[in-house]
Amino acid sequence: MPNSETLAPYPRSLAGTLLAAREAVMAPIRPLLRDAGVTDQQWRVLRVLADAGPLDASGIAERALLYPPSVTRILRELVDRDFLSRAIDDADRRRSVIKITPAGIALVRNTAARTAHILARYRDAFGADRLERFIAEAAALVHTLESFAPPEADRVQDHR
Repeated sequence: MPNSETLAPYPRSLAGTLLAAREAVMAPIRPLLRDAGVTDQQWRVLRVLADAGPLDASGIAERALLYPPSVTRILRELVDRDFLSRAIDDADRRRSVIKITPAGIALVRNTAARTAHILARYRDAFGADRLERFIAEAAALVHTLESFAPPEADRVQDHR
């Protein structure tokens, strides 16, 4: 068993701190997502498509930081609810392209307008410059650590 000199206690570890930060960010936003009738993961898919435009399922999984089997289920649910549409790619008939519908865009716009107030409060409480620096540093950390990840096939699946 590792001692305190080799590993920080989990709440103070890099992974524990980043997860705690994510939960702190999402806790006030989740009720707004529930009011809109979507989960965190569904929201991420909708946001990715609203930002990026049409994508295939693997592109959505990569950008929304979700595992492909989760994306398959989420896409089915959101297509059934008319927030997304699916079409066959003309260039590659084996590939589906997913697009956000007007109903999905309306959901994103309405929910984003409500979450903007929360995000502004975060900025005010933490400091705009400090928050921008934190986001930049977190992005730099992601970029730096990408080379440490095993090949996709070897990665352990978690609940992203």
